[in-house]
Amino acid sequence: MLRIIDARTGHSADAAPVRRGLTRVEVHAAGHDTTALRVLLVADVLVRALELGGTPVWAQLGGADDQTELRADAAALGVRPFEESRDVGQALGAAQVIHVAAREAPAGGAAPFTAEGALVAVAPVDPATGPPPGTDPAVLRLALLSARHDRPARVDPAALDTARGILSGWRRAVAGWARTPSRPIPADVRKRLRAAWEDDLDVPGVLTVLRGVADDPAVPDGARFETFAYADRLLGAELTRDVGAQA
Repeated sequence: MLRIIDARTGHSADAAPVRRGLTRVEVHAAGHDTTALRVLLVADVLVRALELGGTPVWAQLGGADDQTELRADAAALGVRPFEESRDVGQALGAAQVIHVAAREAPAGGAAPFTAEGALVAVAPVDPATGPPPGTDPAVLRLALLSARHDRPARVDPAALDTARGILSGWRRAVAGWARTPSRPIPADVRKRLRAAWEDDLDVPGVLTVLRGVADDPAVPDGARFETFAYADRLLGAELTRDVGAQA
């Protein structure tokens, strides 16, 4: 079961209610910068993790009145749309509420810290390392996912170059593995992947597992393909994008 660290208590808490009742994810983002974008990205991964565990999710975005640019940048990053925040969540019978917000209280109020429910606090992105114009959104997504959400992130040229190399290499490898007969994901690999993301959304831990699978000669190529395709349901990095493309 997915567990998160509630930033208000410092204790681990279940992210899904018992009997798989609805979880409402409230996303709080103010302004339009890379930290706000990271908040939406962490919320997107949280929603994906809950859905992979069979939990129905209703995700809402609150914050500034005009979030058109932030929403557009998030969509380019592969973040699925959030509904506008409304005061009708309880009417839907949400048994659990999780707030996702920047670690520092957003400008204009401290609602995410006073409202009922657990809080996922997202550490800031170093403002001195903003991505240059024209950065591939998929590369930026992977760069931001490469640091735990509760630790500051950097998206300087070195971090982006690293993410670009990993992404291109994995997409190329996945396209090659797809040409081989499919094989089931090894049970221990599936267990380690889920153990990572269910431990307070440890996405860097997921990436570590994938590196091990890619380098392990004992794992058949067909199993490598299925493993990466499965993990990409959480990562949203389009790792299977080049499958079927001509070499």
